[in-house]
Amino acid sequence: MSEAALKKVMDHAAAGLAARKAFFDTKAELVVEIARAMAVCLAGGGKVMFCGNGGSAADSQHLAAEFTNRFKMERPPLPGLALTTDTSAITAIGNDYSFDLIFEKQVQALGRSGDILMGLSTSGTSTNVIRALREARRSNIVTVGLAGQSGAEMAAVSDFLVTVPSSDTPVIQEIHIAAGHMMCHLVDHFLFEAVSELTPYLPEQDG
Repeated sequence: MSEAALKKVMDHAAAGLAARKAFFDTKAELVVEIARAMAVCLAGGGKVMFCGNGGSAADSQHLAAEFTNRFKMERPPLPGLALTTDTSAITAIGNDYSFDLIFEKQVQALGRSGDILMGLSTSGTSTNVIRALREARRSNIVTVGLAGQSGAEMAAVSDFLVTVPSSDTPVIQEIHIAAGHMMCHLVDHFLFEAVSELTPYLPEQDG
């Protein structure tokens, strides 16, 4: 067996484990807070939208599917929408306007006040994600940014900013999906297992 190849595996595993532990040690409460906001949004008839490029586009679709299908428990489908899947919309916007607008225009068309938009960018500088988050804020849509260790440009446009203590893109992506999975798990917890924990955060009903 190649010792050099094995070392690459073990080095990556060690870096991922260290970053994952550091992330959850410092960001667990933030993950709960975001999941609670998602649950409030969904309980009120809103939806959770996702966007990102490349691997982060795949993560967007992955997380949206956890909502519209299920995560672990049997429960009704929940409205999760990846803005990365409509190739006709993406190519039309990219061709007629700019690749920078492919998510922003979809947010304008599909987003509603009270929805949530999660933007994923390992660099924190993806222009199309930044513009989508900025547009969401203008439309009273709650914004969640998932980035690398600095947060970069996402900090100014994210109501909730999730940073990962790593500069290694694959490690950042692995922790993004781990954080997203935990948010899905907690949304189910708040909506279907421990509704009393969510009740104080729901808007008061008239009458």
